[in-house]
Amino acid sequence: MALLYRRNVVREALNAQRRDLHELLIDKKADANKGELRDILNLAQKQRVRVKRVDKQQLNDRTKGAIHQGVALVTSDYPYVDILDILDRVEASGEPAFILALDQIQSPSNVGRLLRTADAIGVHGIIMQDRRNAAITPDVIEASMGAAEHTLVAQVPNLVQALKQLQKRDIWVVGLDMDPSSQPPDRVRLDGATCLVVGNEGEGLRKLVSKTCDLMMYLPMRGHVDSLNASVAASVALYFAWQQRGFSGK
Repeated sequence: MALLYRRNVVREALNAQRRDLHELLIDKKADANKGELRDILNLAQKQRVRVKRVDKQQLNDRTKGAIHQGVALVTSDYPYVDILDILDRVEASGEPAFILALDQIQSPSNVGRLLRTADAIGVHGIIMQDRRNAAITPDVIEASMGAAEHTLVAQVPNLVQALKQLQKRDIWVVGLDMDPSSQPPDRVRLDGATCLVVGNEGEGLRKLVSKTCDLMMYLPMRGHVDSLNASVAASVALYFAWQQRGFSGK
């Protein structure tokens, strides 16, 4: 069981319809006839989700003091998928594969922001190792502003083997790292079937992951600090890829 909170997150979970939805909790004093709460209540009623009006303190207790905006949704756990589900989405789209792989990204906020970017530009799915990587928790979903509810995420026991599986499908694996062999974005083809791999916030990509990549890419910088936050760097790289694709799927 999971508890989702904040209005954007709850609304997107109801819209996505990828979870079992058990109960919607709304602050007794909140006006559910206006704005987002009205939309949330309408969605819940259409899907026959039980609605319960509760005291604000009860919401505070259930969300452990987090900002909940007067609403929370009791659901099943996050619905991870298989890599084959992501490949099915690629095939259905009629587009070259556009996949993001996370190598031990540990900050929930970084993972959440990456899911938000991935949803915004139409990434077909995200692959992450099931160890030493932030799982898709309510905190991650909150950081994604609910975008995680629409994103296909596959947890795998071995990221290297997952990348090799993609390579067998003629998907190029591009690592984002400051490696001596790395090339700038204008020298890397990102418009074909591509999986972009992003490494840990402090250590970057693991050696075996780097060796598995078909090529490496770096982001040129001219400031005094020679690195970017992992989610920022990956988001910039994803937009470079989307630009090469002609901003397809607008």
